[in-house]
Amino acid sequence: SRDDARITTRWYPDFLNPSLFGTLHESGHAMYEQGTGPELARTPLARGTSSGIHESQSRMIENNIGRSLGFWRVHFPKLQALFPDTLGAVNLTDFYRAINKVQPSTIRVEADELTYNLHIILRFELEQALINGDLAAADVPAAWNDKMQELLGITPPTNREGCLQDIHWSRPSFGYFPTYALGNLYAAQLFAAAQEQNPAIRADVEQGDPISLLQWLRDNVHRHGRKFTPSELVQQATGQPLSHEPFVRYITAKFSDIYEL
Repeated sequence: SRDDARITTRWYPDFLNPSLFGTLHESGHAMYEQGTGPELARTPLARGTSSGIHESQSRMIENNIGRSLGFWRVHFPKLQALFPDTLGAVNLTDFYRAINKVQPSTIRVEADELTYNLHIILRFELEQALINGDLAAADVPAAWNDKMQELLGITPPTNREGCLQDIHWSRPSFGYFPTYALGNLYAAQLFAAAQEQNPAIRADVEQGDPISLLQWLRDNVHRHGRKFTPSELVQQATGQPLSHEPFVRYITAKFSDIYEL
């Protein structure tokens, strides 16, 4: 709710990324809830309008901001101060490239921005097969591994790193995974529109300051809660219906620069 947006995160004692980017991700969800209009409090409208839009806010903070060079230009020295033995001799450029390295991963939440949607495709296709009766639950581990090999060229060493890694199916929360892919598309389109409508946002983000972006999101997304459908909200905020093109432009520009393509 607007007044109670507690989050949880995950961490490993010897690997920073899951807790760092997981916390940024969950913070995006929390800021959406906190930003709903006060006039909507204690009504059915005082929540995010859909899971896809909600995931756009978390994926935007995690990736468009949290994996940007501008963000780390400001915050990397602080991280170095906290972990001097590990990061003291690492320069900003190498760190930025490392957190954006493209490589197949068995774990969805640790996947890079380019391969992440392949993890969603895998889960969506298996869900369809299960629901349609074309796949038995007992055959999910083998089907999962086959699909991982097909899409990413790797096979999980255990089911823990394969079909048992997510909480969703055990809840059961079937059909949720595509909202992450939708979130990536919504995030790119909203992020691009924000910078077009307020050019100061681009400069602020490049200097590691997301406050002007947050204010744009407050005005154009958060405050509306559930007053509009996702399609209506995106059309109103960006002037266009949802499209894959902003995501393709964003991902192409970012990784062409990182990999000097």
